[in-house]
Amino acid sequence: MTTRREFLVILVGGAAALVPADPQTNGPPKGFIQTTLNINGADHALLLDPRVTLLDLLRENLSLTGTKKGCDHGQCGACTILINGRRANSCLTLAVMHDGDRLTTIEGLEQNGKLHPVQAAFLEADGFQCGYCTPGQICSTVAMLEELRAGHPSFVTADIRKPATLTEEEIRERLSGNLCRCGAYPNIVTAVKALSEQERA
Repeated sequence: MTTRREFLVILVGGAAALVPADPQTNGPPKGFIQTTLNINGADHALLLDPRVTLLDLLRENLSLTGTKKGCDHGQCGACTILINGRRANSCLTLAVMHDGDRLTTIEGLEQNGKLHPVQAAFLEADGFQCGYCTPGQICSTVAMLEELRAGHPSFVTADIRKPATLTEEEIRERLSGNLCRCGAYPNIVTAVKALSEQERA
């Protein structure tokens, strides 16, 4: 029996992103590209339509629906994932461009039933309301903290020769690419500050 999600995927054509191999050549059908992606620690060998975005592949073909489609124009950050540890808007990149890359979605942050520290901090501080932007906010925060540890300055860093202190202004600037329609920014900032203080302690 076809599920509602499967029906919608077929209806909008998302299923065309993945196709079986050509039975005569045992290779990709004409126009499709063989791509291997490591997603949340598992390798996926895929035949892809080169026009399919990474966001649509994750949601419509691999059922990783934690990554959200917001504006679909790279403006809201709801689709933020980690590509080789760096944050990226998955709606702005084609899946075939990431052959061999290591991708982490919100589903891949939890390990063996234990929440990632950023996920736990967001829960503790109530850093969300409707939750639609939360996966992107969390993925962005994970990468932002790594950037901070690596010594990357931001636009508001007072002295780029010294490690930045994660002030409220720094947090807001470094996460400015992720929008929250509910306006849950104060609690998001609280969550990130609390996590930063725990690390320093």
